[in-house]
Amino acid sequence: MLNRRNFIQKLGGATGALAFAPFLSSGLIASLEAAQKRLAVMSPEACAKDEDFWGLIRQAYSVSPTPMNLNNGGVSPQPRVVQEAFEHYNQMCNQGPSYYMWKILDLGREPLRDDLANMAGCSSEEIAINRNASEALETIIFGLRLKKGDEVVLSKQGYPNMKNAWRQREKREGIVLKWLDFDLPMENDDFIVGQYEKAFSEKTKVVHLTHMISWTGQIMPAKKIVGAARKRGIVSVVDAAHSFAHVDFKISDIDPDYLGVSLHKWLCAPFGTGMLYVKKSNIKNLWPLFAVEDPEKDDIRKFESLGTRSFAAEHAIAQAINFHEYIGAKRKEARLFYLKNYWAAKAQKEVPGIRFHTSLKPEYSCGICTVSIDGMDVQDVANFLFRSKYKIHTGIIKLKKIRGLRISPHVYTLEKDLDKLVNMMRTCALSKKEE
Repeated sequence: MLNRRNFIQKLGGATGALAFAPFLSSGLIASLEAAQKRLAVMSPEACAKDEDFWGLIRQAYSVSPTPMNLNNGGVSPQPRVVQEAFEHYNQMCNQGPSYYMWKILDLGREPLRDDLANMAGCSSEEIAINRNASEALETIIFGLRLKKGDEVVLSKQGYPNMKNAWRQREKREGIVLKWLDFDLPMENDDFIVGQYEKAFSEKTKVVHLTHMISWTGQIMPAKKIVGAARKRGIVSVVDAAHSFAHVDFKISDIDPDYLGVSLHKWLCAPFGTGMLYVKKSNIKNLWPLFAVEDPEKDDIRKFESLGTRSFAAEHAIAQAINFHEYIGAKRKEARLFYLKNYWAAKAQKEVPGIRFHTSLKPEYSCGICTVSIDGMDVQDVANFLFRSKYKIHTGIIKLKKIRGLRISPHVYTLEKDLDKLVNMMRTCALSKKEE
């Protein structure tokens, strides 16, 4: 009978380019192996500027040149190795669903849990595999034991699903939500942490914070906020949907009580994959979102009671982890930051009236940057870019305090793509100026 652990490891255990066979062509594998030897002696910052290497990484994706996707912050495409692995597992399931799904793949979740925990920097007994950050974070939000009058401190710049989940608890149970409202970008840790500390009171039980704010890519000093909360006995919930596999950090670096992640964003795992982190000491007292036999069991697996789910999507996560580790977390972070600053610096010089809603400093941003053009509606600018010959697709941010285009390149994006972006933004701004 097929040895499930060996089978899983065969498809997802190594981190060299050969681990991707037979999903990539032998020629591309050879080129990647040669590039790795060359880059081994280079710093992450030097690697970030090596267009030959990133050109090879681009070949590992199946992204179309039109439209030009600069909205990877919404959801990222999967490299071919992940797509092929997904199809492989999907075909396997269809050969005998009840056997392969429940007898093989369902039992094979443990090696994947180990891989995720190793990448995240925590115990595998603190990691649950979910379908997205919303599911992970709502498990936390609805599972925390709060009563009427208990306070939760959170930001208006948080993700809508999370804000709505807290509002639902507010309506149903009478908890009190204390909202912070920031003017972005911010470049002062003491000021940011101080805003949270001012909001804390004796009734504050939870602080919910977003590690990287999705609208602008603002990186928050999560470790300091968590530390300030813990000194007061306040539980910390961290939304790391945009920071995980984007900036180089471990969960232990922040040390939160709870954390949620979308793996289909910057890790480039299959659509509909996510991860929940619960500090071991908190597992017993956190209610699961879906019913289990013993909801107060001290076992992280109680948060995986989802019924039938996509086993193909789950197991293809392993190839996404391999691909991420093959590039290297530090290299990836350096490349994403380099791409953001590459086009931003050109745009500052060449695009009249451009306004940045994102810091260009590495402490406060990485690959995401949100901009607007003075005197122009954000929708008009987005339409201009998409209707251009390059069909540039961006994120459109329309909030009370932020209205702009969210530009989020990924590892398959090249300098020449961003040159086209800046060229079209300049043309757009000049067309407005001439009116």
